[in-house]
Amino acid sequence: MPNFFLVVIIVLSFMFYLFYKVQYVRSRRPMERKWLSAKSSMVLGLFVGMFGVNTLLIQQTTTAYIISAIFILYGFASMAAGFKLYRHYQPFARQEAEKMDGL
Repeated sequence: MPNFFLVVIIVLSFMFYLFYKVQYVRSRRPMERKWLSAKSSMVLGLFVGMFGVNTLLIQQTTTAYIISAIFILYGFASMAAGFKLYRHYQPFARQEAEKMDGL
């Protein structure tokens, strides 16, 4: 049962990554693009981290432990960095949207 939950999180995070990347490509506003890039970085980090956790639970070998640890650390570091960028660019993207909508 825990693997099913992890697989659902993995699939959903990959779907959200694709969703945000499509929005990124379609956007013409520079700050909004950076904001969307930060959001996609967060969900890609979640995808990689959960993939590492799932691998850790499925295979119990020394190699799997090392690879899983790398995936988990890299994924959650990417998620943390994406969250920091998300918080940084959010007010600028909001101001940009208000300015563009006001025209």
